[in-house]
Amino acid sequence: MTKAEIVCEIAKKTGVEKLVVMQVVEGMMESIKNSMINGEEVFLRGFGSFIIKRRAEKMARNISKNTTIVIPAHNIPAFKPSKSFQEKIK
Repeated sequence: MTKAEIVCEIAKKTGVEKLVVMQVVEGMMESIKNSMINGEEVFLRGFGSFIIKRRAEKMARNISKNTTIVIPAHNIPAFKPSKSFQEKIK
């Protein structure tokens, strides 16, 4: 499902114009991104959490050059679904 399909579905269910729904969806995504950039996690009860995972430094191999490289420690965004959401998917 794409963002446009989500907007269409919400507009049909609520009767709100697609342009308004698109602005709300864009605003929500921007708020989530900004919060995570600032190091905050986002918790949406009944849906899930957008969390920041810390990846440790590790050694890796460049197969084409046959060399060892170091991948530095870094943060990655992740999504963890709520228990009720996870059970519905199973």
